[in-house]
Amino acid sequence: MLSRIAESLFWIGRYIERSDGTARILDVHLQLLLEDPWIDEDTACRSLLSVMGSEANDDVALGRDDVIALLAVDRTHPASIAHSIASARENARRAREIVSTELWEALNQTNARMPRRVASDKTHEFFRWVRDRSALAIGVVDSATSRDEAWHFFSLGRAIERADMTARLLATRSLTEASGPSWTTILRSCGGYEAYLRSYRGVPSSQSAAEFLLLDRLFPRSIISSVIRAEESLREIDPRAGRVGVTDQARRLLGQIRSELEYRPIADILVDLSGHMEHVQGVTSSASEAIRQRYFPASVAPVWIGEVS
Repeated sequence: MLSRIAESLFWIGRYIERSDGTARILDVHLQLLLEDPWIDEDTACRSLLSVMGSEANDDVALGRDDVIALLAVDRTHPASIAHSIASARENARRAREIVSTELWEALNQTNARMPRRVASDKTHEFFRWVRDRSALAIGVVDSATSRDEAWHFFSLGRAIERADMTARLLATRSLTEASGPSWTTILRSCGGYEAYLRSYRGVPSSQSAAEFLLLDRLFPRSIISSVIRAEESLREIDPRAGRVGVTDQARRLLGQIRSELEYRPIADILVDLSGHMEHVQGVTSSASEAIRQRYFPASVAPVWIGEVS
């Protein structure tokens, strides 16, 4: 496969997953601001922007509308939903000879219908619309694409981004200390509350909920499941196995973080959950760079300010 096509498919997967993950995080935290009058809105908004890798003017108080304007509909901001959808559409245009008509139409229509502003009382509907459109694009690919290199590059991008976005969502647990989102809220934002109840059969606790979102191999949004999916795609893209271990730098990085999470007691992770999640984000960023250097060496990586160096 041409390097140009592979790169476009990789970033289509990442951008679609990024728009979905950003919508989930914003929906949870902006709803929390409405429900809890004791939260300091300016502090909470600044903390949320920080987790998403953005900065705000210290001289101006921030509110919900400012966060929505920046992270939802600002087409020039690298971490916004609108920018991610527009970038996915642009990558699909560059790879039009291999992207299916259904996927192109889904991305093109979503980009065309992206609003310029969202009313305060319509934010939940907007975020649900973003999740629905992301699910449509992913469903089109999963249901009508051969499991060849093209599909694996798309899935690799999705898996890398999903691990990063789940880590960001978990990092927001300590945004406002005691007023942060409950584990039930975080599980619901991942679409994993019912799956959690089937597995643990009880009210979510810090240890069990974190364990589920970090380490459950059967839940597709968990960090471990996403990392395993990325490793599998890398093996399929380059199936040559050496006799002296793993030589692919991206696989080596992903394997190391998987081992760290699997063999470290969950209680130790919870002591500094935010720090561990920053480490996960750093690994996904490094793995993405290793993938770029190996498979897309002539290109400049489309980075966003949320990545940890």
